[in-house]
Amino acid sequence: MKITDVKCAVFGRHPVVRVVTDEGICGYGAIEANKSHHKPVVGFYKDLIVGEDPTDVERVMLKIRRLGAFKPWGAAVSAIEMALWDIAGKAAGLPVHKLLGGKVRDRVRVYNGAVRTPMTGQTPEDHAAAMTRMRAASEGFTIVKQALAFHSTMPLTVPNFFYGEPRSGPSHPHRGLLTERGLRHVVECVQAMKEVLGDEIGLALDLGPGWTVQDAIRLAVAVEPMSLMWLEDMLTGDYVPYVNAAQYREVTRASTTPIHTGEQIYLRQNFVELIETQAVRVVGPDPCDVGGIAELKWVAEYADLHGISMAPHGTGDGLIGLAALVQVCATLPDNYIAFEYPVGKPDWWYDIVEGLPDPIVQDGFIEVWDRPGMGVDLIPEAARKYLSPEDADFFD
Repeated sequence: MKITDVKCAVFGRHPVVRVVTDEGICGYGAIEANKSHHKPVVGFYKDLIVGEDPTDVERVMLKIRRLGAFKPWGAAVSAIEMALWDIAGKAAGLPVHKLLGGKVRDRVRVYNGAVRTPMTGQTPEDHAAAMTRMRAASEGFTIVKQALAFHSTMPLTVPNFFYGEPRSGPSHPHRGLLTERGLRHVVECVQAMKEVLGDEIGLALDLGPGWTVQDAIRLAVAVEPMSLMWLEDMLTGDYVPYVNAAQYREVTRASTTPIHTGEQIYLRQNFVELIETQAVRVVGPDPCDVGGIAELKWVAEYADLHGISMAPHGTGDGLIGLAALVQVCATLPDNYIAFEYPVGKPDWWYDIVEGLPDPIVQDGFIEVWDRPGMGVDLIPEAARKYLSPEDADFFD
């Protein structure tokens, strides 16, 4: 079997990579939502792998992995890797989890991720109301993550929140020292949410990037009595092309509240210092950014050797990314907590794929399916009408 083409098209909010072979088997990989500018980057790798056997996944990846980097390059490499595993599974007639060593759990825990409730404001009452709605969600999540501080509109809507300059723009542009009022506001919001969730549903917080080390320590210490799941990406985060392990270690050493990062990181090498120096208690690589699912599994196993937990990112990975997360998380060690649940947007995404269970999530878990490959495929007849003219040949 040989690779004959590598294509990328955007369906609604989700770029999808399709690797085509000379035996009629194709594989799909996902790029995080709203990243259509990744398309030409995918094309960069095409000529490097056409003619290769896609079932020799590692041999193909050796040709392109070192030519990746933090976004957008790593995203393209990751999507291609997923598509290769999809092909390998289909060719063998096996689910991808069998090729990764087999599943160690029959169902995988997920947290809300892309299932969010509308926020009318950033008061403690607003966040408590959001948690009330999350408790009632049909998915029955046992862990809920909520965005606060620099990962929300607080810098723009809460007066005197921090000493920096509020600015609009993509990818959470705020950074600076919090005021006493700002820090107290965050803590009050956390308290309000915990009063709703109690000890029945775990609460994680997505907080940055943008915090100073001293403020991160102050918050971690202040919320210790609330037994939070983790504080995520306070110092670095999405589209921050560095790791800052030493600074994260300062925060982790100062508090028993678990500190989490990793969604933006490309490749295992960039997790080594975080893990070996015990800089965080939880790592959360995204299969759509870290280099693919085998790379994510390597990070999980290395973290497990060092007593660090794993909670993969995935909120924007769409339904193709969801399938990849289910397959790889079924194989992870016992340091696995849960992955961030992605959804299809717009809703017509659920009409153009086949293989998903209905409902997908029950009581906070997804049953691991055993269909060949990733187990979820696009339906060309249904999906064609959502292609732009420039992508009209995606299924050809």
